[in-house]
Amino acid sequence: MRKIINISLVALVLAMSACTDLDVTPRNDLIPDVFFGEEDAYQRFLARLYAGLAVTGQQGPAGNPDIKTIPDEGFSSYLRQYWQLQTLPTDEAVIGWNDEGLPDIVTQQWGSNNQFVRAMYSRVFFQVSLANEFLRESTPEKLEERGVSEEVRAQMPAFRAEARFLRALSYWHGIDLFRNIPFYTEDQLVGGSAPSQASAADIYTFLVDELQIIEADMLDPGTAPYGRADRAALWMLQAKLYLNAEVYSGRAAYNECVEACNKIIESGTYSLAENYQHNFLADNHTSPEIIFAVNFDGEATQTFGGTTYLVHAALGGAMTDTEYGVSGAWGGLRTTPSLVDLYPDETGNIDERAIFFTEGQTKAIEALDEFTNGYASPKYQNITSDGVAGSSVTFVDTDYPLFRFADVHLMYAEAVLRGATNGDLATATTLINQLRLRAYDNEAGNISEADLNLDFILDERARELYWEGHRRTDLIRFGKYTEEGVWAWKGGIAEGQTTAEFRNLYPIPAEELLANPSLDQNPGY
Repeated sequence: MRKIINISLVALVLAMSACTDLDVTPRNDLIPDVFFGEEDAYQRFLARLYAGLAVTGQQGPAGNPDIKTIPDEGFSSYLRQYWQLQTLPTDEAVIGWNDEGLPDIVTQQWGSNNQFVRAMYSRVFFQVSLANEFLRESTPEKLEERGVSEEVRAQMPAFRAEARFLRALSYWHGIDLFRNIPFYTEDQLVGGSAPSQASAADIYTFLVDELQIIEADMLDPGTAPYGRADRAALWMLQAKLYLNAEVYSGRAAYNECVEACNKIIESGTYSLAENYQHNFLADNHTSPEIIFAVNFDGEATQTFGGTTYLVHAALGGAMTDTEYGVSGAWGGLRTTPSLVDLYPDETGNIDERAIFFTEGQTKAIEALDEFTNGYASPKYQNITSDGVAGSSVTFVDTDYPLFRFADVHLMYAEAVLRGATNGDLATATTLINQLRLRAYDNEAGNISEADLNLDFILDERARELYWEGHRRTDLIRFGKYTEEGVWAWKGGIAEGQTTAEFRNLYPIPAEELLANPSLDQNPGY
């Protein structure tokens, strides 16, 4: 199961009434007891849960969407919208397209009717509802009624734990992007009233408890088929929650963050890839560094979201698209001068993580809609580490590394600097230097304990993790996303300006407020 989402997708009867106001298709007359009468149905449903992070409907790349209220099905991709909302409003990237609402994401000027915000909100709750339905239909009682084989029953604790993990992942994204959101589980009656709004602190507490409950049922690190979450992925999600606990709940949890990081390190399952860019190539499934990936395949996972978007949209100008394994440069994404300035040499000759294309490109971004304004960054490529193109020149084979071992190094160091007492500065420095040793290919980039501080960590996270969907969350945690920090086009002007603090959160979509009167809008909108 190199690509778990190769498993055939099926149209399911989904009781979506608990899912605020999503318009979900397709619907059919296949009742659950008929569908689950097949022994492999549970695994296929679980595969659909994973696929929900990548694909946009029942027919790739478009034509039978999960959520039909989004005009362009490619825009409804979970990963594409998560990446955009986490990256485009920051100092890491801009995009040159003028689709309605997209420039507003870059400039931090969105409103409650923004279609990209609405798409992400809808995707979060589509995933939550799918997970809830799987959990309703896979209880011991249901399995007994249906006469499910002992072989399938033996797998069910792990299957159910994975479904709960995926639900927790989406709820984490929900509170990170929107804070106070509707909350419901498989216990809510289908067809009942719309879910009530819960505080981010309460959902954070639920997630902490939930991950502890399912930890024992997750597969051991390194034993899950590639693309499925194991216990290390769970520890990674715990570490992310704990690192941001003060933001979500007002209570620090840095010791817990270090503990989760140590579990991953001490498992001995993961190591840094020898070459940094191997993590972003068409054969990155062989990287020893990727803890949990969203899988893509040029033939079996055809979508205009995900890494297909990240590869094509980053190409244009004087770049030759076939050099990166695709046909068609979309001419959209570029990086900002602020990110380039974090490296000692913008060509990547000193720090190999600086993957920039500069020929014919200006460093400054005078116009958002001009691709040659701003360096291009072909970080994601549809080429293997041996230089072989992917299986398709339109849809890429490159998987998206949602959780990567390098981030464990960075989170451990930051938690120690923020006061964790179960870690130490010497270990933190060693972990950071392992990243820099790879980046510089020698010890020239090594730092001392005296060099390691929070400002350094924020910059090092950008150098190591740029364009991987972490930056917005990082800047908010460091207090530098809105009222502090200025970069190109922030606030709607070329030189940038500060923005109001309420922009730390996205708005609840206006149509959701109309559909569910119990919801309160985030302040400022």
